[in-house]
Amino acid sequence: NFEVLEGFLSELLFDDIKILEVLESESNKDSEEDKYNRVDIKVKNAKGELLIIEVQTNNERDFFHRILYATSKAICEHLDEGQPYSKVAKVISVNILYFDLGEGSDYIYKGKTVFNSFHDKGILKLNQDQQETFKKEYPSEIFPEYYIIKVNNFNDVAKSTLDEWIYLFKNSAIKSDFKAKGIKKAGKVLDKMNMTKEERLAYDNYIYHKRAALGDFRTAVEDGVKKRTKEIEDKLQEKDSQLQEKDSQLQKKDSQLQEKDSQLQEKDN
Repeated sequence: NFEVLEGFLSELLFDDIKILEVLESESNKDSEEDKYNRVDIKVKNAKGELLIIEVQTNNERDFFHRILYATSKAICEHLDEGQPYSKVAKVISVNILYFDLGEGSDYIYKGKTVFNSFHDKGILKLNQDQQETFKKEYPSEIFPEYYIIKVNNFNDVAKSTLDEWIYLFKNSAIKSDFKAKGIKKAGKVLDKMNMTKEERLAYDNYIYHKRAALGDFRTAVEDGVKKRTKEIEDKLQEKDSQLQEKDSQLQKKDSQLQEKDSQLQEKDN
């Protein structure tokens, strides 16, 4: 669901994310496991930059190796043969985990590539020409970024709109006062997912009849508008015909007056 996913990613990245498409290729779906645990999407941020975002979840000891492989794979997949390296896509790996990965008590971690100097503890920046060309300041803005969300470490206290999403991931529910982008839509999706088979059938039947009734109403409105428009057009045409007839009569009278005026001039002569 684009609206739901856009809401979560916007809150996570502190940006306005718009999904352009779900990316499909043979190479990124090597197995059924890949198919159900990984999705690559192309998005646009508030600056108009195009990003590849990979969302995945899996329980594996070598999970760090997996996300490294997956991001590298995504980069290679989306650089066409013959394109310059400057066209390498920015890849963001978002990993929602329901198992413990590594040692750490927090529930959200972010990783990126930073080049630190050996001696003066400075951070390597792009040079002026590179900054002007690529509109970026640091190499980390080019390299992949990684987000790891350890859902089970969350304490269920939502202090931010991003926390509201983590609460949803952990509890499959939302609170009435939640206001994160897309969260209300996610709540509706969850409500349907949590229905029994009978409840879902009844709900789908209700939605079907509601849409049918709405369709009938719109059709009736459109038909009524068309009918009224036709009546108005007919009346306008009738009045136009009447005006044309009156104009014709006036022209005829004017011709008669001109003829009489000519006759009077002849007599006068």
